[in-house]
Amino acid sequence: MIAQGQRLPEGTLSELTADGMVEHQVRELFAKKKAVMFAVPGAFTPTCSNAHLPGYVALADEFKARGVELIICLAVNDAFVMKAWGDDQNASEIMMLADGNGAFTKALGLEFDTGSFGGLRSRRYAMLVEDGVVTLLNVEAPKAFEISDARTMLAAL
Repeated sequence: MIAQGQRLPEGTLSELTADGMVEHQVRELFAKKKAVMFAVPGAFTPTCSNAHLPGYVALADEFKARGVELIICLAVNDAFVMKAWGDDQNASEIMMLADGNGAFTKALGLEFDTGSFGGLRSRRYAMLVEDGVVTLLNVEAPKAFEISDARTMLAAL
């Protein structure tokens, strides 16, 4: 599993924008930026939709006031689902990024298999990334939602 002080692995994350599909190279996306990235097991799932993403939407301006340039929500879903979920949640200040095949999530060592429920998914976590280096990593225990929420991350800035 990735640890604080380590550089993010290379990878490609997808985003559906008004201008079409954008493929982001992780190294370029995070270069010379302060970012908060949080990952969820799945778009439109209960805790993710009722608490995790809404917390970051509500506090987006406070993150930006503290120097965070990117707020990213990541899931092992496709970019179409992530865009629909972002639209549904009024998450215009959040980059809704898809790790469609889970390759980036696997490279982080933060995947888990839900079996027939949904297959490969991301563990729930949040990280602060500065110029591509993880400076804070909060990985939740299975089925927990205590340390990757927006308020906890904001308090750590």
